[in-house]
Amino acid sequence: MIKFLPRRALCAGLVVMGLSTSAMAATGTGLGQAWPNAQDVSASAHWHVYTFANNGLKYVQVNDLYGNVRIAFAAANGQFLVLPMGRDAQRITTPQQSASVSATAVPLASYAETVYRDSSIQLQAVPLSDGTTMFTAQPATTSYATASPCDDPEECSSHTQ
Repeated sequence: MIKFLPRRALCAGLVVMGLSTSAMAATGTGLGQAWPNAQDVSASAHWHVYTFANNGLKYVQVNDLYGNVRIAFAAANGQFLVLPMGRDAQRITTPQQSASVSATAVPLASYAETVYRDSSIQLQAVPLSDGTTMFTAQPATTSYATASPCDDPEECSSHTQ
């Protein structure tokens, strides 16, 4: 009987590991993780942006440089849904939802930067006077879709957006 105990413990451990791995594979898109297994598509050196797609929805997650999730939202056909995750989940503005910002905080619009942009979404980070950041997600302008990509960093820095 004692001879079979280590073998049973090993088998039980392998079964548990197998079940947990398959559960992670089914739900583990990386959304919500500090360092998801996805390409960083950020337009800014100050943020990490990851995108995921599922059932016609595009999910966008923004992390800071330390891997902390700051915001996440879903978008499809110009509609945005803020997900309840991240340190700044209340400080994101979409066409459907306003940000919850302190009445004394002033947006420092001159320091706003584009964090992510594709053919359908534009996301900006706007620092606030209280040291926090507000994010603005909106449908991308049509002028971006027809603009040619910029491959030369020196030339790109001279373009205005």
